[in-house]
Amino acid sequence: MDNAHDEISDEDLGAALREMRTYVDITAEDLKKIYVIALKYAKARLVSKVLVRDVMTKNVIVVQKYDDITKAARILSENNISGLPVVDKENYVVGVISEADILSTAGMRRGHTFKDVLRHILGEPLPERKSGDLVGDIMTKPAITTRPDTDISEVARILDERRIKRLPVVDEKGRLIGIISRADIVRAIGKK
Repeated sequence: MDNAHDEISDEDLGAALREMRTYVDITAEDLKKIYVIALKYAKARLVSKVLVRDVMTKNVIVVQKYDDITKAARILSENNISGLPVVDKENYVVGVISEADILSTAGMRRGHTFKDVLRHILGEPLPERKSGDLVGDIMTKPAITTRPDTDISEVARILDERRIKRLPVVDEKGRLIGIISRADIVRAIGKK
């Protein structure tokens, strides 16, 4: 039980059983266990009902694929973020650029890490050093996106499986309308 107000004492349980005015063949300890389990399911149910539109950031900082990578690096640094969507002139998401993409151009991957080798053994391609001066040259594409009516539990699963930190949110035509990050999901869970 998370908070002091969630704690149930034996006296509370006894009072509740007396108020029911019927015989219930259950111990106070069993009732506590049932309560804890029910509380876990209730919290999971409430979180799964939170939609992306309810927690996403609507004012999204973006770059375009023909922007210079130094501009993208400056935006990431000035805004203390680790990645951002790349859009075309009509605001369609064409990729995502992250700190890792920019570091790759600076030669930060001189050799493959142990994790890279393990991932390769498990069937993933080894990361390549990226080159180019434009965002479009080094961005990750295609971008994985989500819709505003998706449950945040589904987004959390995607972020975890793909080992990424954010998903651009697009409308039915694929145009950018927001972004949802791990931090947005954690905040939403914390409010429950």
